[in-house]
Amino acid sequence: MSDATKPTASTIIYTLTDEAPALATRSLLPVIAAFAGASGVNVETRDISLAGRILAAFSDRLPAEQRRDDHLAELGELVTMPEANIIKLPNISASLPQLKEAVAELQADGYDLPDYPDEPATDAEVEVLARYASVMGSAVNPVLREGNSDRRAPAAVKAYARNHPHSMGAWSPDSKTRVATMTDGDFRSTERSVTVADDDSLSIRFTPTDGEARELRAPVSVSAGTIVDGSLMSAAALDEFLTAAIARAKAEGVLWSIHLKATMMKVSDPIMFGHAVRAFFPGLFAEYGDVLAEAGFNPNNGLASLDAAINNLPVDARTSVESALAAGYAAGPELAMVNSDKGITNLHVPSDVIIDASMPAMIRTSGQMWGPDGESADTLAVIPDHSYAGVYAEAIDFCRANGALDPTTMGSVPNVGLMAQKAEEYGSHDKTFEIESDGVVEVLDGAGDVLLTHQVSTGDIWRMCLAADAPVRDWVSLAVRRARATGAPAVFWLDETRAHDAALIAKVNAYLGDEDTEGLDIRTMTPEAATHFSLERIVDGLDTISVTGNVLRDYLTDLFPILEVGTSAKMLSIVPLMAGGGLFETGAGGSAPKHVQQFVAENHLRWDSLGEFLALGASLEHLADSTDNARARLLSTTLDDATARVLEEDRSPSRKVNELDNRGSHFYLALYWAEALAAQAEDAGLAAVFASLATQLAEAETTIVDELNSVQGNPVDLGGYYWPKPQAATDAMRPSATLNAILDGFS
Repeated sequence: MSDATKPTASTIIYTLTDEAPALATRSLLPVIAAFAGASGVNVETRDISLAGRILAAFSDRLPAEQRRDDHLAELGELVTMPEANIIKLPNISASLPQLKEAVAELQADGYDLPDYPDEPATDAEVEVLARYASVMGSAVNPVLREGNSDRRAPAAVKAYARNHPHSMGAWSPDSKTRVATMTDGDFRSTERSVTVADDDSLSIRFTPTDGEARELRAPVSVSAGTIVDGSLMSAAALDEFLTAAIARAKAEGVLWSIHLKATMMKVSDPIMFGHAVRAFFPGLFAEYGDVLAEAGFNPNNGLASLDAAINNLPVDARTSVESALAAGYAAGPELAMVNSDKGITNLHVPSDVIIDASMPAMIRTSGQMWGPDGESADTLAVIPDHSYAGVYAEAIDFCRANGALDPTTMGSVPNVGLMAQKAEEYGSHDKTFEIESDGVVEVLDGAGDVLLTHQVSTGDIWRMCLAADAPVRDWVSLAVRRARATGAPAVFWLDETRAHDAALIAKVNAYLGDEDTEGLDIRTMTPEAATHFSLERIVDGLDTISVTGNVLRDYLTDLFPILEVGTSAKMLSIVPLMAGGGLFETGAGGSAPKHVQQFVAENHLRWDSLGEFLALGASLEHLADSTDNARARLLSTTLDDATARVLEEDRSPSRKVNELDNRGSHFYLALYWAEALAAQAEDAGLAAVFASLATQLAEAETTIVDELNSVQGNPVDLGGYYWPKPQAATDAMRPSATLNAILDGFS
């Protein structure tokens, strides 16, 4: 990053992403720019959308007018600097089907991008594959997260949930919903761990039973004190488990659903998803597996791609395959549905059912999912790896025994998450491999000594995960600070019988000794015990800080918020960067595709930008503290007031067309924010500036709301899903000429 492009300490970087959050940005950003600009705060944007990342990856192959700077790489530099102040909206963590769809859309729009090479045969295709791999899965988060996570429900959000409780399904003691998980042959049971003493370069070596040893990738640099894990998922054990789970669901008369994280665990989980597809239709694959493969079907991509493959077959073969598919459906249990009306099942695409969103939704709705008949039913939730499956099993058992939780009285479970510098499993994509034949995988240090070793078989999934020492130390310190600030117990969710956790526990105990913990309740519990402890306290209205690793952080910051406040999008997510800057995340985007579908059909965007409001408030507070900018602090405090008013006066987006949507919510935020700034007494000059804006907005309220609502009910053509036409998207998201004139005139 050059000095010319380096933001100042008074600059907030607002990220442009995908789907509903990206549409919402086109409406909200003009409000933010107007208010910030009048207060001496600079707001800049950087594009980290999936399409933007694809174009940046191939920019050298495109004509000058189509090239895109690599904004993600730029931000990756910025987060290591104290000036960093970034608001990060949810982006698509692309599965392979999503990547291919985005590439096809860009190609149709005139971008000369190469096709994704499923089976690269040349050096050029290998290079193309590597470029596409760099933008898939959680390509964004590990780059930006140079700090650990502090995630919690703001007071205004918690108060609103108590005063306006969301629906919670009733639980029956007779519920047959259960979690099915492996006990052997999975990542948890095969994990081995070592802590390296010195800076080193580690090699991952695979030696086939009947072949020569070779390195699976370039050596991996690690710093002194890094925890290094190796583990595998046995293909044979996985298949045996899936087959048994299918039979169990059939026998118990419950729905069958598999819950993975194929978008983030972009190597391992699509493969496991493919195993599930094969296990559910054993007859189909036994008889027609080779035929379907030749027709282009890859089970890892789900049943959505099966129709295209079937259409590539001769008529006679097509009829036989369709009969075998129907027989497979009939022989197995009923599948949980993503969309019952459209016949979209749990096995449609790997990115449809994401564990951290799907499991909390199930627990919130009586432990049930939707069946083929459009009715909800008890479900066998299939979670192959048992590292954290027990968390969900414990939550289900607790609700079965005690009934649904009560949002009007329940406590909270904020989280301090270890995620800096690609800590733990989410940083393992480039160190995860599907094993091609029987043999041995070893991790060797720079001197050639073997640190870890696993016997592997054909089709096994092997991975290495890392957690550097500095992020662990920072994580422990952050947990202590949050415990002292809140007075709540801080629980490290770690299991001493797990190899990785045992190594972490040793570090936690050592680094707690460097902290002032007098008077604090800090303890270590297994994930299952910590779940039960936290739920018992929640029922009593008490808060408990969960202190967890990266994947469990992601799971818990959906599980508890969805139960507490109805959605994880309403959480305040702060990442205090280790270099002194701040990254402010705006909540989950898992429902964003459905929001876009409704918007395109009805011109109604139900995306709630509350997460953006909260992140902006925290970002402004950070800027005020780091630059001693009194006006930025006033912007922050008055924004908090405006956000609370949006909630209390029910100005959040409705789910129904022809009612207030995302755009209307932004208008009311602007009105309430301007009124709060006009009313504050700390800065008379700023109050005068915003008094005029507040008056204009208030006088035009009826006109503006009518203009925003009157466009609803008709389809919208954005010119693209992953790469919408800029003017079309802007026009759609700013349909009020009156509001536009007021904001643009104020700016």
